[in-house]
Amino acid sequence: MAPLIQFLFRTLSLLPLPALHALGWVLGWASFLLSGRYRRRLLAHAKQAGFSSGVVLASVGEAGKLVAELPRLWLGRPVRVDWDGAELIEQAQARGSGVLFLTPHLGCFEITAQAYAQRFGARHPMTVLFRPARQPWLRDLVAGARQRPGLLAAPTNLAGVKQLIKALKGGDVVGLLPDQVPPDGQGVWAPFFGRDAYTMTLSARLAQSGDTQMLVSWGERLSWGRGFRVHVRPFGPLDRDATAAARQINQAMEALVRECPAQYLWSYDRYKSPPPLR
Repeated sequence: MAPLIQFLFRTLSLLPLPALHALGWVLGWASFLLSGRYRRRLLAHAKQAGFSSGVVLASVGEAGKLVAELPRLWLGRPVRVDWDGAELIEQAQARGSGVLFLTPHLGCFEITAQAYAQRFGARHPMTVLFRPARQPWLRDLVAGARQRPGLLAAPTNLAGVKQLIKALKGGDVVGLLPDQVPPDGQGVWAPFFGRDAYTMTLSARLAQSGDTQMLVSWGERLSWGRGFRVHVRPFGPLDRDATAAARQINQAMEALVRECPAQYLWSYDRYKSPPPLR
C-alpha cells in the first residue's frame, strides 16, 4: 500500500490548487456525514465558541481542503502567497531580535512556515517542532517536504526545545502551534472560548528566551483556489506567571480565529486530557 499512496500523493501534487480544493470540499463533507464522532466533535466545539450554523457548515469543506492541499504544498510547485503584516517581521529582524511565531489550527498552517522560509528564510531560517509520523512511508514523505531551504525541523523532545531556544537567542525564528495539546506536565489549564483547555507552557518559556519578539500569524485560504494570504499581527509582552501567560496566548488565538472562524479546525480535540509524557 505504501508505494501506491506515495504515487497518489505525487500525482495529486501535479493538480492545480482549485481542483484540489474542490476535491477537498467533497472529502470534508464525506467525513462529516460518515463519521458520527467527527461530526459531534466539530459541532460541539463550534457551538462552545458561540459560532453560527453557517460558520459550522463552511468549516466542513475547509477542513477537507486542508487535507487535499497537502500533496501540492509538500511536493508540488509553489503556490501564490500574499502577505498582510510582513513589515512586522522586517522590523523585528532589523532590531536583531529572535522572532517567535504563534499560529493556531486556523486556515493553512502549513503555508505560514513555507511562505516565511521562501521570503525571509535565507537570512534567518525558521525552526519548527516536528513529530515524525508513525508510518515509515509517511515519515519519509513529510520529512522531505518539511526540510527545505530556510526551514528547519526540531524533534519534540528536550534536545528539540534546546534547538528552539538556541535559534531564538541567535536572532532566528521559531514557529509553534500553541493550541496543540502538550503531554501531561508540560502545560496548564486555561480558558479557550470559555472552556478550560490544557495549554502548553512552552510558548511562554520560549518568549522569555533572550530578546525575543512575539508575533501571531495564520494562513488564510483564498476562495476558488487563488492561493493563500499570510496574516501577521503583533503580540506581547507576556505575564511571567505560567497560567496567566497561557490565558493571554489563548485569548490571542481566539482573536485570530474570530477573523475567519470558518477556517478553524473545529474537529481538533482541543479539550482532551493531556497524553502521558513518553
